[in-house]
Amino acid sequence: MLKRIRPEKENRIPNPAGAAVRIADAAYPAPFASELEFNAPVHESWNIVHIGMQIPQAHQIYVCADNCMRGVVLTAAEMNAIDRFSSVVLEEKDLYEGNLEDITIEGISDCIRKLPARPPVVLVFLVCLHHFVGTDTGRVYRELEARFPDIQFIRAWMDPIMQKTGLTPDQKLRKAVLDPFYKGEDSESRNVSLLCDNFPLEASSDLYQLITGNGYQLRQVQDCKTYQEFLDLQDSCLVMTRSFMAEYGVRRMVQRLKRRYLYLPPAMSYEEITEELACVCRSLGMEMPDVSGRAAACEEALARALDVIGSTPISIDNMGVPRPLGLARLLISHGFHVTCVYLDAVNEEEREDFLWLRQHQPNLVLAATMQVKMRFLHGENRPDLLLGAPGGKHQELLKPLAIGPKAAWFADTAYFVNLVEMNGMWGFDAIIRLADMMIDAYLHEKDTRDIVPRKGFGCGSCI
Repeated sequence: MLKRIRPEKENRIPNPAGAAVRIADAAYPAPFASELEFNAPVHESWNIVHIGMQIPQAHQIYVCADNCMRGVVLTAAEMNAIDRFSSVVLEEKDLYEGNLEDITIEGISDCIRKLPARPPVVLVFLVCLHHFVGTDTGRVYRELEARFPDIQFIRAWMDPIMQKTGLTPDQKLRKAVLDPFYKGEDSESRNVSLLCDNFPLEASSDLYQLITGNGYQLRQVQDCKTYQEFLDLQDSCLVMTRSFMAEYGVRRMVQRLKRRYLYLPPAMSYEEITEELACVCRSLGMEMPDVSGRAAACEEALARALDVIGSTPISIDNMGVPRPLGLARLLISHGFHVTCVYLDAVNEEEREDFLWLRQHQPNLVLAATMQVKMRFLHGENRPDLLLGAPGGKHQELLKPLAIGPKAAWFADTAYFVNLVEMNGMWGFDAIIRLADMMIDAYLHEKDTRDIVPRKGFGCGSCI
């Protein structure tokens, strides 16, 4: 039976129950039930097409029905990379009249033969249908490798139906792109590789400065121009990633190659940043620098921002920053007026931040981004107003400040920090720069309706 989800005319104010909750009442780590989902018209992190395009000279082939093909085709087009994208469209008759293995093999082969030049690497994306009918994927790849021995085939998947029960398509792809790495011997080079991050590490970051300042070369996929240069990233004395979504794949790769490895997420506390820098120093045999001056610079930057922003209500989303609760804790502990954090689950890495906020700011509102009620819980009906977040009714009179594109859309504000996954910022430098970005966002309006729907932040756009 269908259930009406639009508020009735006599009840214009939606009930936020199930979509928003005070942190004092929130369950850990899942404050919200997994139900019918809503996707806000907002750009997010890079999807599987963007990630695959980061491999230089790579060509992507998707084998799926045309309704699923629409989104990935548009993603390739907006990147001006449609020449690196091919598709094999499956029809209903292919499921009951033919052999899906043969259709897949012949379709991919036909795409490759029609390319103007033979690519060194092809990412083949099989889909949910291949799961449903029990496709012999091993046979598919064995045949392709026999027909095209000069091509490296990467086994990729576009199977979003599986993301609730195991690794997400994003996590699976980040593992798959590292499968061609094969050198098992220890490297004596002074190269350090940063793998599977969507954005290059900023040169001003503490991590970049520490590594390059001690005579090491930091290499990232964004520096690679050829597929061979990408493969050469494995020739490193230390492998790192900042991405939670990449951690599984990179860890599997370093276990296979017996490399030293560090996971260095973009922390929001001085203590964790310091410890991460210390881990790098221990791994590379370097002396730990004195970071007290960097922490003091953060304090000064946050104080400057507070002088400008004052008691303005602040919303944060988990797309703009990977550690939204950590950022909320940092800002609240420095006097800022954070009223709402948009997330769908609490990452286990933020458990301590969750508990700290529950104790020190129990009325902080956690709001889902995908729960279907969020269609209506924005603007004047945003969750922090309906649930009476810290600050009371006077916050309605203040222009809200948002950190992240989803927070901007839900808060319906033109004053927001437009970033995704910290935009490559890291460490003390990230806190200092974010404080300055908050000042700029508070002082200067942005065209929210134009900016936040732009898919694939950091790429081109169809809009």
